[in-house]
Amino acid sequence: MQSFAKNPNDYIAELPIERQKVMTELREVIKNNLPNGFDEVMAYSMIGYVVPLKTYPAGYHCNTKLPLCFINIASQKNFIVLHHLGIYSSDKLLNWFVGEYPKHCKTKLDMGKSCIRFKKVDQIPSILIGELASKITVKKWIEIYEKTFKK
Repeated sequence: MQSFAKNPNDYIAELPIERQKVMTELREVIKNNLPNGFDEVMAYSMIGYVVPLKTYPAGYHCNTKLPLCFINIASQKNFIVLHHLGIYSSDKLLNWFVGEYPKHCKTKLDMGKSCIRFKKVDQIPSILIGELASKITVKKWIEIYEKTFKK
């Protein structure tokens, strides 16, 4: 489901009522745990958390006019998705998350390279997501990003 919302509040308002509550809670968990320096934006038709261009003027390597992406969340037709580029680029963080997930959730982990899909929207492990959001500072994300993606 592609969104043309201009801001996160509009994005959530256009969702079905049952998804609004879940996305609002997920958004708040991330915002409350994310280290200082990330900005909340609309990116790729999703709510995104980025390193702003004023902090990292080089921008995102795929389009240097865009800020450096870190986390995105979206409501898709069959699931809620959380894209976390730190998981994609840090084996240590990925291994930590995969090991912690069963301690917080009874459902099987449904995960791609950087995306975590939650089909049972009433079983999103908010505490774990908050902890995941807190693990990487802006400075550390830039270091990981430059080491992993900028060649």
